[in-house]
Amino acid sequence: MTDATVTSPSNRPGAKDVLGWVARGEVGLAIGIVGIIVLLILPIPPFVLDMLLTLSIGSSILILMTALLIKKPLEFSAFPTVLLMTTLFRLGLNLASTRLILSHGHEGAHGAGQVIKAFGDLMMGGNFIIGLIVFAILVLVNFVVVTKGSGRIAEVSARFTLDAMPGKQMAIDADLSAGLIDQEQAKARRKELEQESTFFGAMDGASKFVKGDAIAGLVIVAINIIGGILIGVIQHKIPAGQAATTYTLMTVGDGLVSQIPALVISIAAGLLVSKAGVEGSADKALVTQLAMNPISLGMVSATTGVLAFVPGMPVIPFLAVAVGAGALAWRRSSTPETPETVMESEPAVAPETEEESIAASLAIDDIKIELGYGLLTLINDLDGRKLTDQIRALRKTLAADFGFVMPPVRILDNMRLPTQGYAIRIKEMECGAGEVRIGSLMAMDPRGGQVELPGDHVREPAFGLPATWIDDGLKEEATFRGYTIVDPATVLTTHLTEILKDNMADLLSYAEVQKLLKELGPEQKKLADDVIPAIVTGTTFQRVLQALLRERVSIRDLQAILEGVAEAAPHTASMTSLVESVRAKLARQLCWANRGDDGALPIITLSPDWEVAFSESLIGPGEEKQLAMAPSKLQEFIRGVREAFERAALAGDSPVLLTSPLARPYARQIIERFRGQTVVMSQNEVHPKARLRTVGQV
Repeated sequence: MTDATVTSPSNRPGAKDVLGWVARGEVGLAIGIVGIIVLLILPIPPFVLDMLLTLSIGSSILILMTALLIKKPLEFSAFPTVLLMTTLFRLGLNLASTRLILSHGHEGAHGAGQVIKAFGDLMMGGNFIIGLIVFAILVLVNFVVVTKGSGRIAEVSARFTLDAMPGKQMAIDADLSAGLIDQEQAKARRKELEQESTFFGAMDGASKFVKGDAIAGLVIVAINIIGGILIGVIQHKIPAGQAATTYTLMTVGDGLVSQIPALVISIAAGLLVSKAGVEGSADKALVTQLAMNPISLGMVSATTGVLAFVPGMPVIPFLAVAVGAGALAWRRSSTPETPETVMESEPAVAPETEEESIAASLAIDDIKIELGYGLLTLINDLDGRKLTDQIRALRKTLAADFGFVMPPVRILDNMRLPTQGYAIRIKEMECGAGEVRIGSLMAMDPRGGQVELPGDHVREPAFGLPATWIDDGLKEEATFRGYTIVDPATVLTTHLTEILKDNMADLLSYAEVQKLLKELGPEQKKLADDVIPAIVTGTTFQRVLQALLRERVSIRDLQAILEGVAEAAPHTASMTSLVESVRAKLARQLCWANRGDDGALPIITLSPDWEVAFSESLIGPGEEKQLAMAPSKLQEFIRGVREAFERAALAGDSPVLLTSPLARPYARQIIERFRGQTVVMSQNEVHPKARLRTVGQV
């Protein structure tokens, strides 16, 4: 017997399931939209029209109260959608009522329902001319005053919000980089910023719905009146005067019952867009900003009090306002000032604040990236991996590789740069610049050749290699050909990485050194206290660390560095000898960091002739020796180093130059000027267990 799924009556979708589906929001919304479409197509009886008109009035009041009581506009971000739906709903009701007026108007004023008749009788007072005037005024107020003003506010707010978006994004990223907010708070603020720009942009377009609704209302009223009179006189043989009165009564009543909710919703839209920048509900904001100044309230009381005694003026209304404003002014003046009020009213703090702002302008950013206007999308991109995320990951990687946390990176725009250009500054000085292409990808040949794809041929900014900016559509073909593909943010981050590695020594300040020492464990802390300042000063220890970083040696093993300083410092005052002693202490780390793929340390040795040449070129007493090599010999040495390392590079090796301890610091001083990334090690820095592989000789 095989297993099967049996459909019993209990398993079939029943009435409860259907009601559950209906109760769901998306199903209810779909039913409502379909109902509006039905209003536009099918006729409905008068009692149903009465119910729907009542619903229209009630929903408009609900929207107005919601807009009045929310604390900020984004709490009602669905308002543009609500405005569209209510406008369509009213137009559907207008079409349904038009159908009833024209088809049942000859039966009397109640032919289109009781709501329309009641509004006509109430607002017109039995005179349809009054009704027409009232209707025209309502449309004028809605169309010319409320809608035009709120639409202009929404337009300006949308424009200013979009213009301010890059600055706000950079402020969020700066707070995140400085540690003032965490990742979740930054995401929430970015999302709110995106919603704000979308909301005001949508409100700018949604205001056109109200304008179209008012125009449609005028056209519908004209059609109903003219068409009703013609139908009543020609088809139903009603006297012209009676037809004009009946059809105009129903038409104006229909127009009023439609325009009043439209006016209410327009007022809600005006309140919503004019509330930008005001925190709290409207009543609290108005009370705080209008009824808190006793001088203003006193002037209101005095003015209305004088007007009360002007001949011909009604005394009671003006005296009531004067007494009320005077009582409120007396109450506010007798309330003691809060500390915040006292602080705001004292002018003595202004000079101090000015001095603080001047002092703040003297601060120097350790690391700064300036972006052209076209590159602001690198930090505003909410979908992909943003530049700020890559910089945050870069700081973590450099901290793990070199042993100290880089200072925060400040990102800001610079309109003087090319549109897609950028500049990287270290301590306000420009250390690198370049251009990237937004919407394109950089392709590079790992073999160092030119990319054979259509695009903009350039030089990669970090290493100066041939590269090409290609269209995103060529990504698959470039990958198939074996090219390296990088996006614009990665190009900039790679350039920043190399600049930071070249300037790590300058970024390691005295305060950073003290922070590293303070974060040592208890055992290492005791060693640091014994060495600094008893054996060397804090500044000397900083110079040792900077010398290591200048050759891209990690200072993460502070214990070994402190031990090397403690052993060498009592016997030498030379910074060069002190650094060489510390490097010998880090032999295991140096050999491990520069090992090849096979686990061996690839080396290019310095020939005995060059060892002798360096030894004979050193002049000066004791530890104050300096290199005084003839320029021709220097050029010969540089040429030999280039040839040896180029041969090794063609063989796929990245070797180090191995010299004697005496020649190492001087050989490094020469090589760093033309091959800054070349590692120079002495024989004392080779760990006894390291496996060597000689790939050449200079």
